[in-house]
Amino acid sequence: MKFLKVVFFIIAVFVAVDVHAQSSAELKRRRDKLSDELEQLNKDYQETAQNKRATLKQLSLLKAQINLREEKINIINSEVRNLDNQISESNNTVHSLQNQLDQLKKEYAAMVLFAYRNQSAYNKLMFIFASKDFNQAYKRLKYLQQFGTYRERQAGYIQGTQKDLHIKINELDKTKQEKSTLLADQQKEKETLGKEKNNQVKVVSDLSQHQGQLKQQQREVQAKIAKTNREIASTIRREIEEARRRAEAEAKEAARIAAAKAKAENRPVPVAATKPAAPRSESSALNATPEAAKLSNDFLGNRGRLPWPVANGVITQGFGVYTTPEGIRSESTGVDIRTNPGSSVRAVFDGTVVRVVDVSGTYLVMIVHGEYFTVYANLRSVSVARGQKVTTKQSLGTVATDSSTGETVVHFEVYKVKDPNNPKIWLAPN
Repeated sequence: MKFLKVVFFIIAVFVAVDVHAQSSAELKRRRDKLSDELEQLNKDYQETAQNKRATLKQLSLLKAQINLREEKINIINSEVRNLDNQISESNNTVHSLQNQLDQLKKEYAAMVLFAYRNQSAYNKLMFIFASKDFNQAYKRLKYLQQFGTYRERQAGYIQGTQKDLHIKINELDKTKQEKSTLLADQQKEKETLGKEKNNQVKVVSDLSQHQGQLKQQQREVQAKIAKTNREIASTIRREIEEARRRAEAEAKEAARIAAAKAKAENRPVPVAATKPAAPRSESSALNATPEAAKLSNDFLGNRGRLPWPVANGVITQGFGVYTTPEGIRSESTGVDIRTNPGSSVRAVFDGTVVRVVDVSGTYLVMIVHGEYFTVYANLRSVSVARGQKVTTKQSLGTVATDSSTGETVVHFEVYKVKDPNNPKIWLAPN
């Protein structure tokens, strides 16, 4: 029975270690990916830094580097916490295995002592012949045989436990070394982050010497954002009204058919036929048809699993209120995703294109998915038209590259009716 407990304990330990290994492997994968992205950003920055005059592109690249490096430091913190948990569990396992080994050795020593005291053939024969009857003599003979087998098995348990203890001690040493390496990497990243923030301050200072040009560019950006927001709001309002009109028309037609049928059958006209119900809320209007309701449910069911609007990219500006390095307070109703020049912009889910419009030189595409909307802005060209049905990952066009910053960024938003959602919670982990 003790042996089974030992086996189950060891199995439980290795299962727990496997779960930690999976979590640690995912964190390491994300850390390595961020390292690759930071390396590429650093190359881009070094190219722009050769220009003696500070540029918006330098500032943009530094901002992206700082965001990614802070994310990498957070991931390292998570990895260190994981390793601390593993170290704690390993220490507990080592302690338990040592206690089990001590207990096994005590039991084995007692058996060896008993065997030594009864090692002569005469004592064994006397033990058997002292039986009351044949059955008892047979049982005593079997006992002596089983005792020898059990002693051998206990010796095997001791060797196995010693081996497991040695493995766990080695794993513990390896985990401690890994933690030490991570802490050194974390310190290095913090030092680099400090340098990047200092460079950011310097670039902002250099740019401030050209405030006129900078403010003009900022006004243009803010004007484009405002125009984009107006286009989105007006499109959503229009879609809600059109959905409501369609629902009302369908309700009236259904009421007319019901009234005609009642009249033909010489029955009273139903109340619903005299006062057809119309959708009461904006959400119910957008979900008035079974097709739209199903699309809404399917879209919601894929929360956290939607493909990214570009095949490769990194978020450089998140969702919500933020302050730019120049001290300007702003709010983003979506995310900016930096990608490669000429990249294709893709639909993240099945739906219908409801808006394609030029916004200050670049295109904006809106798609409706039941009561949800997705927005794709800063496209250089488009390959879809209003009213066209699209499928997941279908190309909508190509992303534009900003001539003033040299950045290739697509702006992506998600709405539930009129409310903007954080796109990051909808997209699959990158």
